[in-house]
Amino acid sequence: MGSSQIPNPKLLLAANGINKTLAARKILQGIDLEIEEGQIVTLIGPNGAGKTTLVRVLLGLLPKDAGSVYLRPGLRIGYMPQRMNIESTMPITVQRFLRLSSPCSDKKIEEVLEQLSIAHLSKQQLISISGGELQRVLLARALLRDPHLLILDEPAQGVDIAGQSELYELISKIRHENGCSVLMISHDLHLVMSSTDEVVCLNHHVCCHGKPDQVSTDPAFLELFGTNVSTNLAVYTHHHNHEHDIAGEVKAADE
Repeated sequence: MGSSQIPNPKLLLAANGINKTLAARKILQGIDLEIEEGQIVTLIGPNGAGKTTLVRVLLGLLPKDAGSVYLRPGLRIGYMPQRMNIESTMPITVQRFLRLSSPCSDKKIEEVLEQLSIAHLSKQQLISISGGELQRVLLARALLRDPHLLILDEPAQGVDIAGQSELYELISKIRHENGCSVLMISHDLHLVMSSTDEVVCLNHHVCCHGKPDQVSTDPAFLELFGTNVSTNLAVYTHHHNHEHDIAGEVKAADE
């Protein structure tokens, strides 16, 4: 599906037949992908499967060798990279970093930081915050674009295990509050499955895709990840009567 007339009015992004070769290796082969309004789509697959490469092609950061990418006219994308190297000698506060990244009012920055429960970090030096806090700052930077589509590359990178589910629940909440769609790369399968509308299993080509419960029993998925992962996903639910803070500690009941 190219940039010609798109019959689906809810479509934000569509890729068709994407091929990409890097250093004589075929990284992407015939990739098709669609994202509609309000969807959370998660890309999963082994290391080196081409997930980040696909995202970079969709964003126009890498040229494709073949295929087409459609972006709805006027589409605003907020991108959160997998990691960001910060110069340890650079004195810059979280608020200043966000203001430089996205020219907007201090009020807007405060609102986004509040939504992500990190308003207290505003005046702190960027190099002094934890890995989990930095991920939320990068998410704030993406949200300041007021995006129709959030693209998140391993958003739980550097986050303690106890705080990862909290972050994914926050992403699901953002989808509803901000009315945006989400395309996410993740290895935390058991955590993202419960809040994902569609899973795309990638290993240089699309091995399988569909609802989480369908993908977790697909033979192609089982071949990549094994039956133990499938069993854990099938029985996984994340219902509990407590919340974690950014550092992964359980919050007191009155917090």
